[in-house]
Order: sequence, then structure tokens, then C-alpha cells
Amino acid sequence: MKQNIPTISLCMIVKNEEDVIGRCLDCVQGIVDEIIVVDTGSNDDTKEIVKGYTSKLYDFPWIDDFAAARNFAFSKATKSYILWLDADDVILEADREKFLVLKNTFDPSIDSVTMHYHLSQDENGQITSSLRRSRLVKRANNFKWIGAVHEYLEVGGSIINSEVAITHCAISHDSDRNLHIYETRLAKGETFSPRDLYYYANELLEHGRHEDAIRFYQKFLETKQGWIEDNIAACGKVADCFLALNKSDKHLEYIYKAFNYDTPRAEFCCRLGFHHLQANELKQAAFWYKVATQLERPADCWGMMNHACWTWLPHLQLCLCYDKLGKHDLAYEHNQIAAGFAPENPSVLYNRRYFESLFNKNT
Repeated sequence: MKQNIPTISLCMIVKNEEDVIGRCLDCVQGIVDEIIVVDTGSNDDTKEIVKGYTSKLYDFPWIDDFAAARNFAFSKATKSYILWLDADDVILEADREKFLVLKNTFDPSIDSVTMHYHLSQDENGQITSSLRRSRLVKRANNFKWIGAVHEYLEVGGSIINSEVAITHCAISHDSDRNLHIYETRLAKGETFSPRDLYYYANELLEHGRHEDAIRFYQKFLETKQGWIEDNIAACGKVADCFLALNKSDKHLEYIYKAFNYDTPRAEFCCRLGFHHLQANELKQAAFWYKVATQLERPADCWGMMNHACWTWLPHLQLCLCYDKLGKHDLAYEHNQIAAGFAPENPSVLYNRRYFESLFNKNT
């Protein structure tokens, strides 16, 4: 008996996306069965471009509420499942193929499918940071978006983690928009949820307001109601703020604070290694970088992952530590391991030339 292949509605909210919207809509051809685009006030050619792909283009007056706009877009869907993307997201060809395999082998009992979200990559196309997001959801479940800013889709039921990836390819963004929304809400006397406290702190950090960011991260952590991945990330960001403020002891305190929420992550072991390296405490630095290399990489981490810390970075730093300690063979070995992950990294190539010169000089 032939499997029932699900139909998919793509739902998007956009504003002034003329530089990227065509690229996004091109990449979903053959994947989705319906395209729904909700415009929140474009004054460029976004809407004209969208009309070349779909007739289902709607206007939604902007009310400083992303969840409201996304829920409106979802309300227009007619297919069995809904896929959501932002205008500056793309599905690369390898992931298009994975998506089509997923679609053609789909179990209709599934309520939600998570996908990798590749947020950044290096000059060689290697992913440097990623997380997971619920991307494909059953329309009949009427899942809702929550949150005026940094909104999230509240899902439940049968959830599977797929290997499909959505790649974020931003050209530009309004860096002040989210901060303005949060500060308008604060000025009205609104009490922030733990999630809002965390994301407002992120906006403050992005704008270089380190002391304000620390204050709101601390308020977030004090609620003891945050998602574990946000708790861990907040500790790292507070540590980074204190580092920027040259408060070394507080920097160290918040690195260790992250260990209260889970076993050590490679990102924090690398932070500890860097802390000791800056203090020229080479043995301690080497210890923590070595720990980072020995950790098992999480297979399905939902939170932000810095891939460099789980691959080449601690090896490159061990190369530096061991060289300074006079253990040149060991330093060379770790540079070679780093090269296996990032063969074109400028530091790896520099080190290789350095060791060739050093070993030739000693023969």
C-alpha cells in the first residue's frame, strides 16, 4: 500500500526582505505544496518578488509582536503540516535531498519535527555554531507561537529529531528592533518572564551594555525557572561580560557556575583553558583544553553549540600550551589533529611551518 505523503504549507513573516526572499523561496520548490507569506510593512520590492511565487500574500499591521504575526501566518495554512522559515534562511541542496526523503517516508503520527539550525560557518563552509528548532508541525494540532520577541513555537506529542538542516544566511538585520521592543515593554511596567529576561540580556550584550546585561542575566538565573540550555548559556555570557570588564575573578566564577546545571561542556573547558592561558598558567590551561578534547560530543543538543570547541580549537590551544612548555613533539601532534578538523585554518598552517623550521633546525 502506498504511503500517504504529507502536504506542507510554508508560512513566513517578512518585512523589507527584497535581497533574500527570492533565494529562500527558490530553495523550497519541490518541497512545499503551499507558500503563505505575511508582510508586516515592507516598503521595498519584497511583495512584488513574493507575488512571483505565490498568490497567498497577506498584510499584517505590525504591533511589535512576532508571535502574533507568526500565528496569523499559521492561521492561513491549509495543508497537513506547516514549515516555517525566515526570509534569510535557506535549505542547501544536500538538506533538500534529506528533506525529500523525510517527506516521502513520513509517519503521519508525528506531531513535530526538529531540524538543525546552522547559524554560522567559517570561510571553508564548516559549521561553527548551531542549535535545534521545531520546524515542521502538524497543522491540526494548532500549535501556537509565544512571545513578542524571540518567540518560540510551543509543541508537544510525538516529536522526532531529523538530520535536515536549515542554514541561516543573513545579509543584514535591524540590530535595534528587538531592544526597542523590550525597552518599550519595560517602560510600560511589564513584568518580564524568565525567557524575556534572558533574551533582553542577550540584546543588551549585543549592544555592548555589559553591566546591564549582567544584571538581567543574574535576574534570569535567580528565577530558577529557565531552560537548562539557557541557564548554561547565560553563565557563559555573564563570564564573557566580566571578561570584557576585566573582572577576572567574576569571569572564573561564572564559568564554574555552569557546571551546576550539567556535566562540563567543551565550550566552558575552553573558557577555563583560556583563563589560565591568559594568566600564563600553562599546566592548568593544558589540563582544561585536554578535558575539552576528551568529552563526548552531544548527538542531539538543543542548545547553542560552538563546534570549534568540540573539534579543532582545544587541539590548537594545546599545541600552543605544549610548545610553551617545551613539549614540541606533543605540540606538533595536537596541531596535526587540529588540521584534521580545519586544514586551512591560518594558525594551523602557521604552526606547521613553524614546526618544520624547528625540527629541521634540530636535525
